[in-house]
Amino acid sequence: MSFYSKKEVIIVNKKEFNFDFLGRNITVEIGNLAKQADGSALVRYGDTVVLTAAVMNDNESNFDFFPLQIIYNEKLYSVGKIPGGFIKREGRPSDNATLAARLIDRPIRPMFPDNFRNEVQVINTVLSADPDNSPEMTALFASSLALGISKIPFDGPVAGVIVGKIGKEYIINPTSEELEESILSVTVAGTKDDICMIEADSKEASEEEILDALLFGQKYVKELCEFQEEIIKVVGKEKTEIVLKEIDKDTEKEVFAYGEKKMLEAVRIKNKIESYEKIAEVKEEIINYMLEKYPGDDKVSSDTKELVNNLEASVVRDLIISKKERADGRKPNEIRDLSSFIDILPRAHGSAVFTRGQTQVLSATTLGAIGEHQILDGLGIEDSKRFMHHYNFPQFSVGETGRYGAPGRREIGHGALGEKALLQVIPSEEEFPYTIRVVSEVLESNGSSSQASICAGCLSLMAAGVPIKAPVAGIAMGLITKGRKHVVLTDIAGLEDHIGDMDFKVAGTRNGITALQMDIKIKGVTKSILKEALSEAKKARIKILDVMESVIKEPRKELSPYAPKIKMIQIDPEKIKDVIGRGGEMITKIILEASNVLSVNDKDAVKVDLEDDGRVIVYHTDYEIIDKTIKMIEDIIREVEEGEIYTGTVVKVEDFGCFVKLWEGTEGLVHVSQLAHERVNKPSDIVKVGDEIIVKSLGYDNRGRLNLSRKEALPKKESKNK
Repeated sequence: MSFYSKKEVIIVNKKEFNFDFLGRNITVEIGNLAKQADGSALVRYGDTVVLTAAVMNDNESNFDFFPLQIIYNEKLYSVGKIPGGFIKREGRPSDNATLAARLIDRPIRPMFPDNFRNEVQVINTVLSADPDNSPEMTALFASSLALGISKIPFDGPVAGVIVGKIGKEYIINPTSEELEESILSVTVAGTKDDICMIEADSKEASEEEILDALLFGQKYVKELCEFQEEIIKVVGKEKTEIVLKEIDKDTEKEVFAYGEKKMLEAVRIKNKIESYEKIAEVKEEIINYMLEKYPGDDKVSSDTKELVNNLEASVVRDLIISKKERADGRKPNEIRDLSSFIDILPRAHGSAVFTRGQTQVLSATTLGAIGEHQILDGLGIEDSKRFMHHYNFPQFSVGETGRYGAPGRREIGHGALGEKALLQVIPSEEEFPYTIRVVSEVLESNGSSSQASICAGCLSLMAAGVPIKAPVAGIAMGLITKGRKHVVLTDIAGLEDHIGDMDFKVAGTRNGITALQMDIKIKGVTKSILKEALSEAKKARIKILDVMESVIKEPRKELSPYAPKIKMIQIDPEKIKDVIGRGGEMITKIILEASNVLSVNDKDAVKVDLEDDGRVIVYHTDYEIIDKTIKMIEDIIREVEEGEIYTGTVVKVEDFGCFVKLWEGTEGLVHVSQLAHERVNKPSDIVKVGDEIIVKSLGYDNRGRLNLSRKEALPKKESKNK
């Protein structure tokens, strides 16, 4: 029976476009839904459906930046889930939704006109999510298209694909199953001519493999962009003419002539705080000079406030392009001073500090039971994860006051990048059955704190005794362009990140890349620039690894005395219910008795994880308690074999015999006739409660009761003597 009516509904002005993209259909519907938005599109990719609406405020904002907001709404009904917790509706965005919004923002933001200040919002709502057809890439495509067909000024289109590699073959938008086999997952986004955003993780792929993946992906990004162009030709609206703010050329010349030399001296101060203070003084001096010279001229005042920032950028960029000299005196490929040490926190399971110039990160590793993994309430196929990397950026790290509260988009993004980089070397659950959490606290920042968190995090993992496959280091590369000239910078400082054209972060081991991220402020970068950046990043990574390995070369063999120790046994999965007991009574009893505590929530209570495959994992800081716990569990699942002889304890004496406990949870009856070879009148003449005796198993009767015999276990000579 069909769930759908056969009656046709005719939608006026609805347009539908179809594109066969490598055997999977992309369907775009325009003019049906969200028609009051400036631009909207419903995009279907397989079973993934995303509705995107783009809206612009017609009035220019007062901000000194472009107020673009990209929202990625995950609706759990899209995967047939009801939200967890007490409030059964979607709350604040999940980390995945935040990362998806950033992923869309990064290639789209550079496509708006310079000095554009009208507020723009792009709202992506995931209505149906198929993990084999990326909702994130669908939303990126839909965002670009909604902007492209709208009146909003936008120099797109842009699109993105995910590239995988299985064996020697590169594949586009791999399925979840294919990603499991792939050695890399490279998200590449751009225009039909250039790459403008990269997000990647890989199992130590080479620089050549990453570059090939990027170029392979770009070919298919071009196809998606051309498909958008066809749609825009048919349904695209005329773009709104926005009068962009223009700087008076005479004012620009005067500001630059007055302040250029002073600004150059300020930016060349090597200490960040001193340099920033001097730069601020120079800016204030220039503004005061112009206000005194042109009193009451609002245009000069407004232009000057913007020009002093342009002057700072121009001075730094010209210094690098013309003289191959950086503001802090370094050469383009020079790394700042490096240092690191471990074990700063005596009670943490592992800790380390990594410093690069005036960027410093403290990382701490905590080991927990498998049951302490993070539960994920999102659209992906994964419902939990056992390795987490969290990144915190307090305002004091840059000498400022500011907001404190839940982590923002930047902190979530940097934490996720570090997590990707380190995850590739984390041992499997079978090799190391712990939940692992690394927290990176930025103590000082002058550029690339995310990569410093990877270095500090790796050191703390090794100090904690986590058997990682290889040490990982990260480095941030930059780019300065002027016409056809360009300079690639190694280990960019905060000022270079702010005024530069590219932020290119590469993390990996000596053998290859584990994570990569690129954002640019220009329209795109060439193959030769990418190749140069990857090559220089590798050289820098090796130097950083040399410094890290001089502190700790490999993971410690022993865990911290404060870390939970572990032992694992394998039992028949059918026996798990016996270990748990009715309503959890048995496992609770085991935990309380083995740990000698009053509550299972006591900090000194042993932790027991029971896995569906029959693995029993026991954690505690004291091996004696672990062994006691395991023995109690083994006693519960242990089976009595007929004909075997056991030592047991008499727990009850009756006129008809006695009950003997072989081990916890297993008791049997020795009938009076089975107590001795000779006739026994009263069992109490032979045994009393607490006696240890040997017995032979006679098996179970038809009512499931265990029968034992002392007589059968006794030597024949003992019965003759008696």
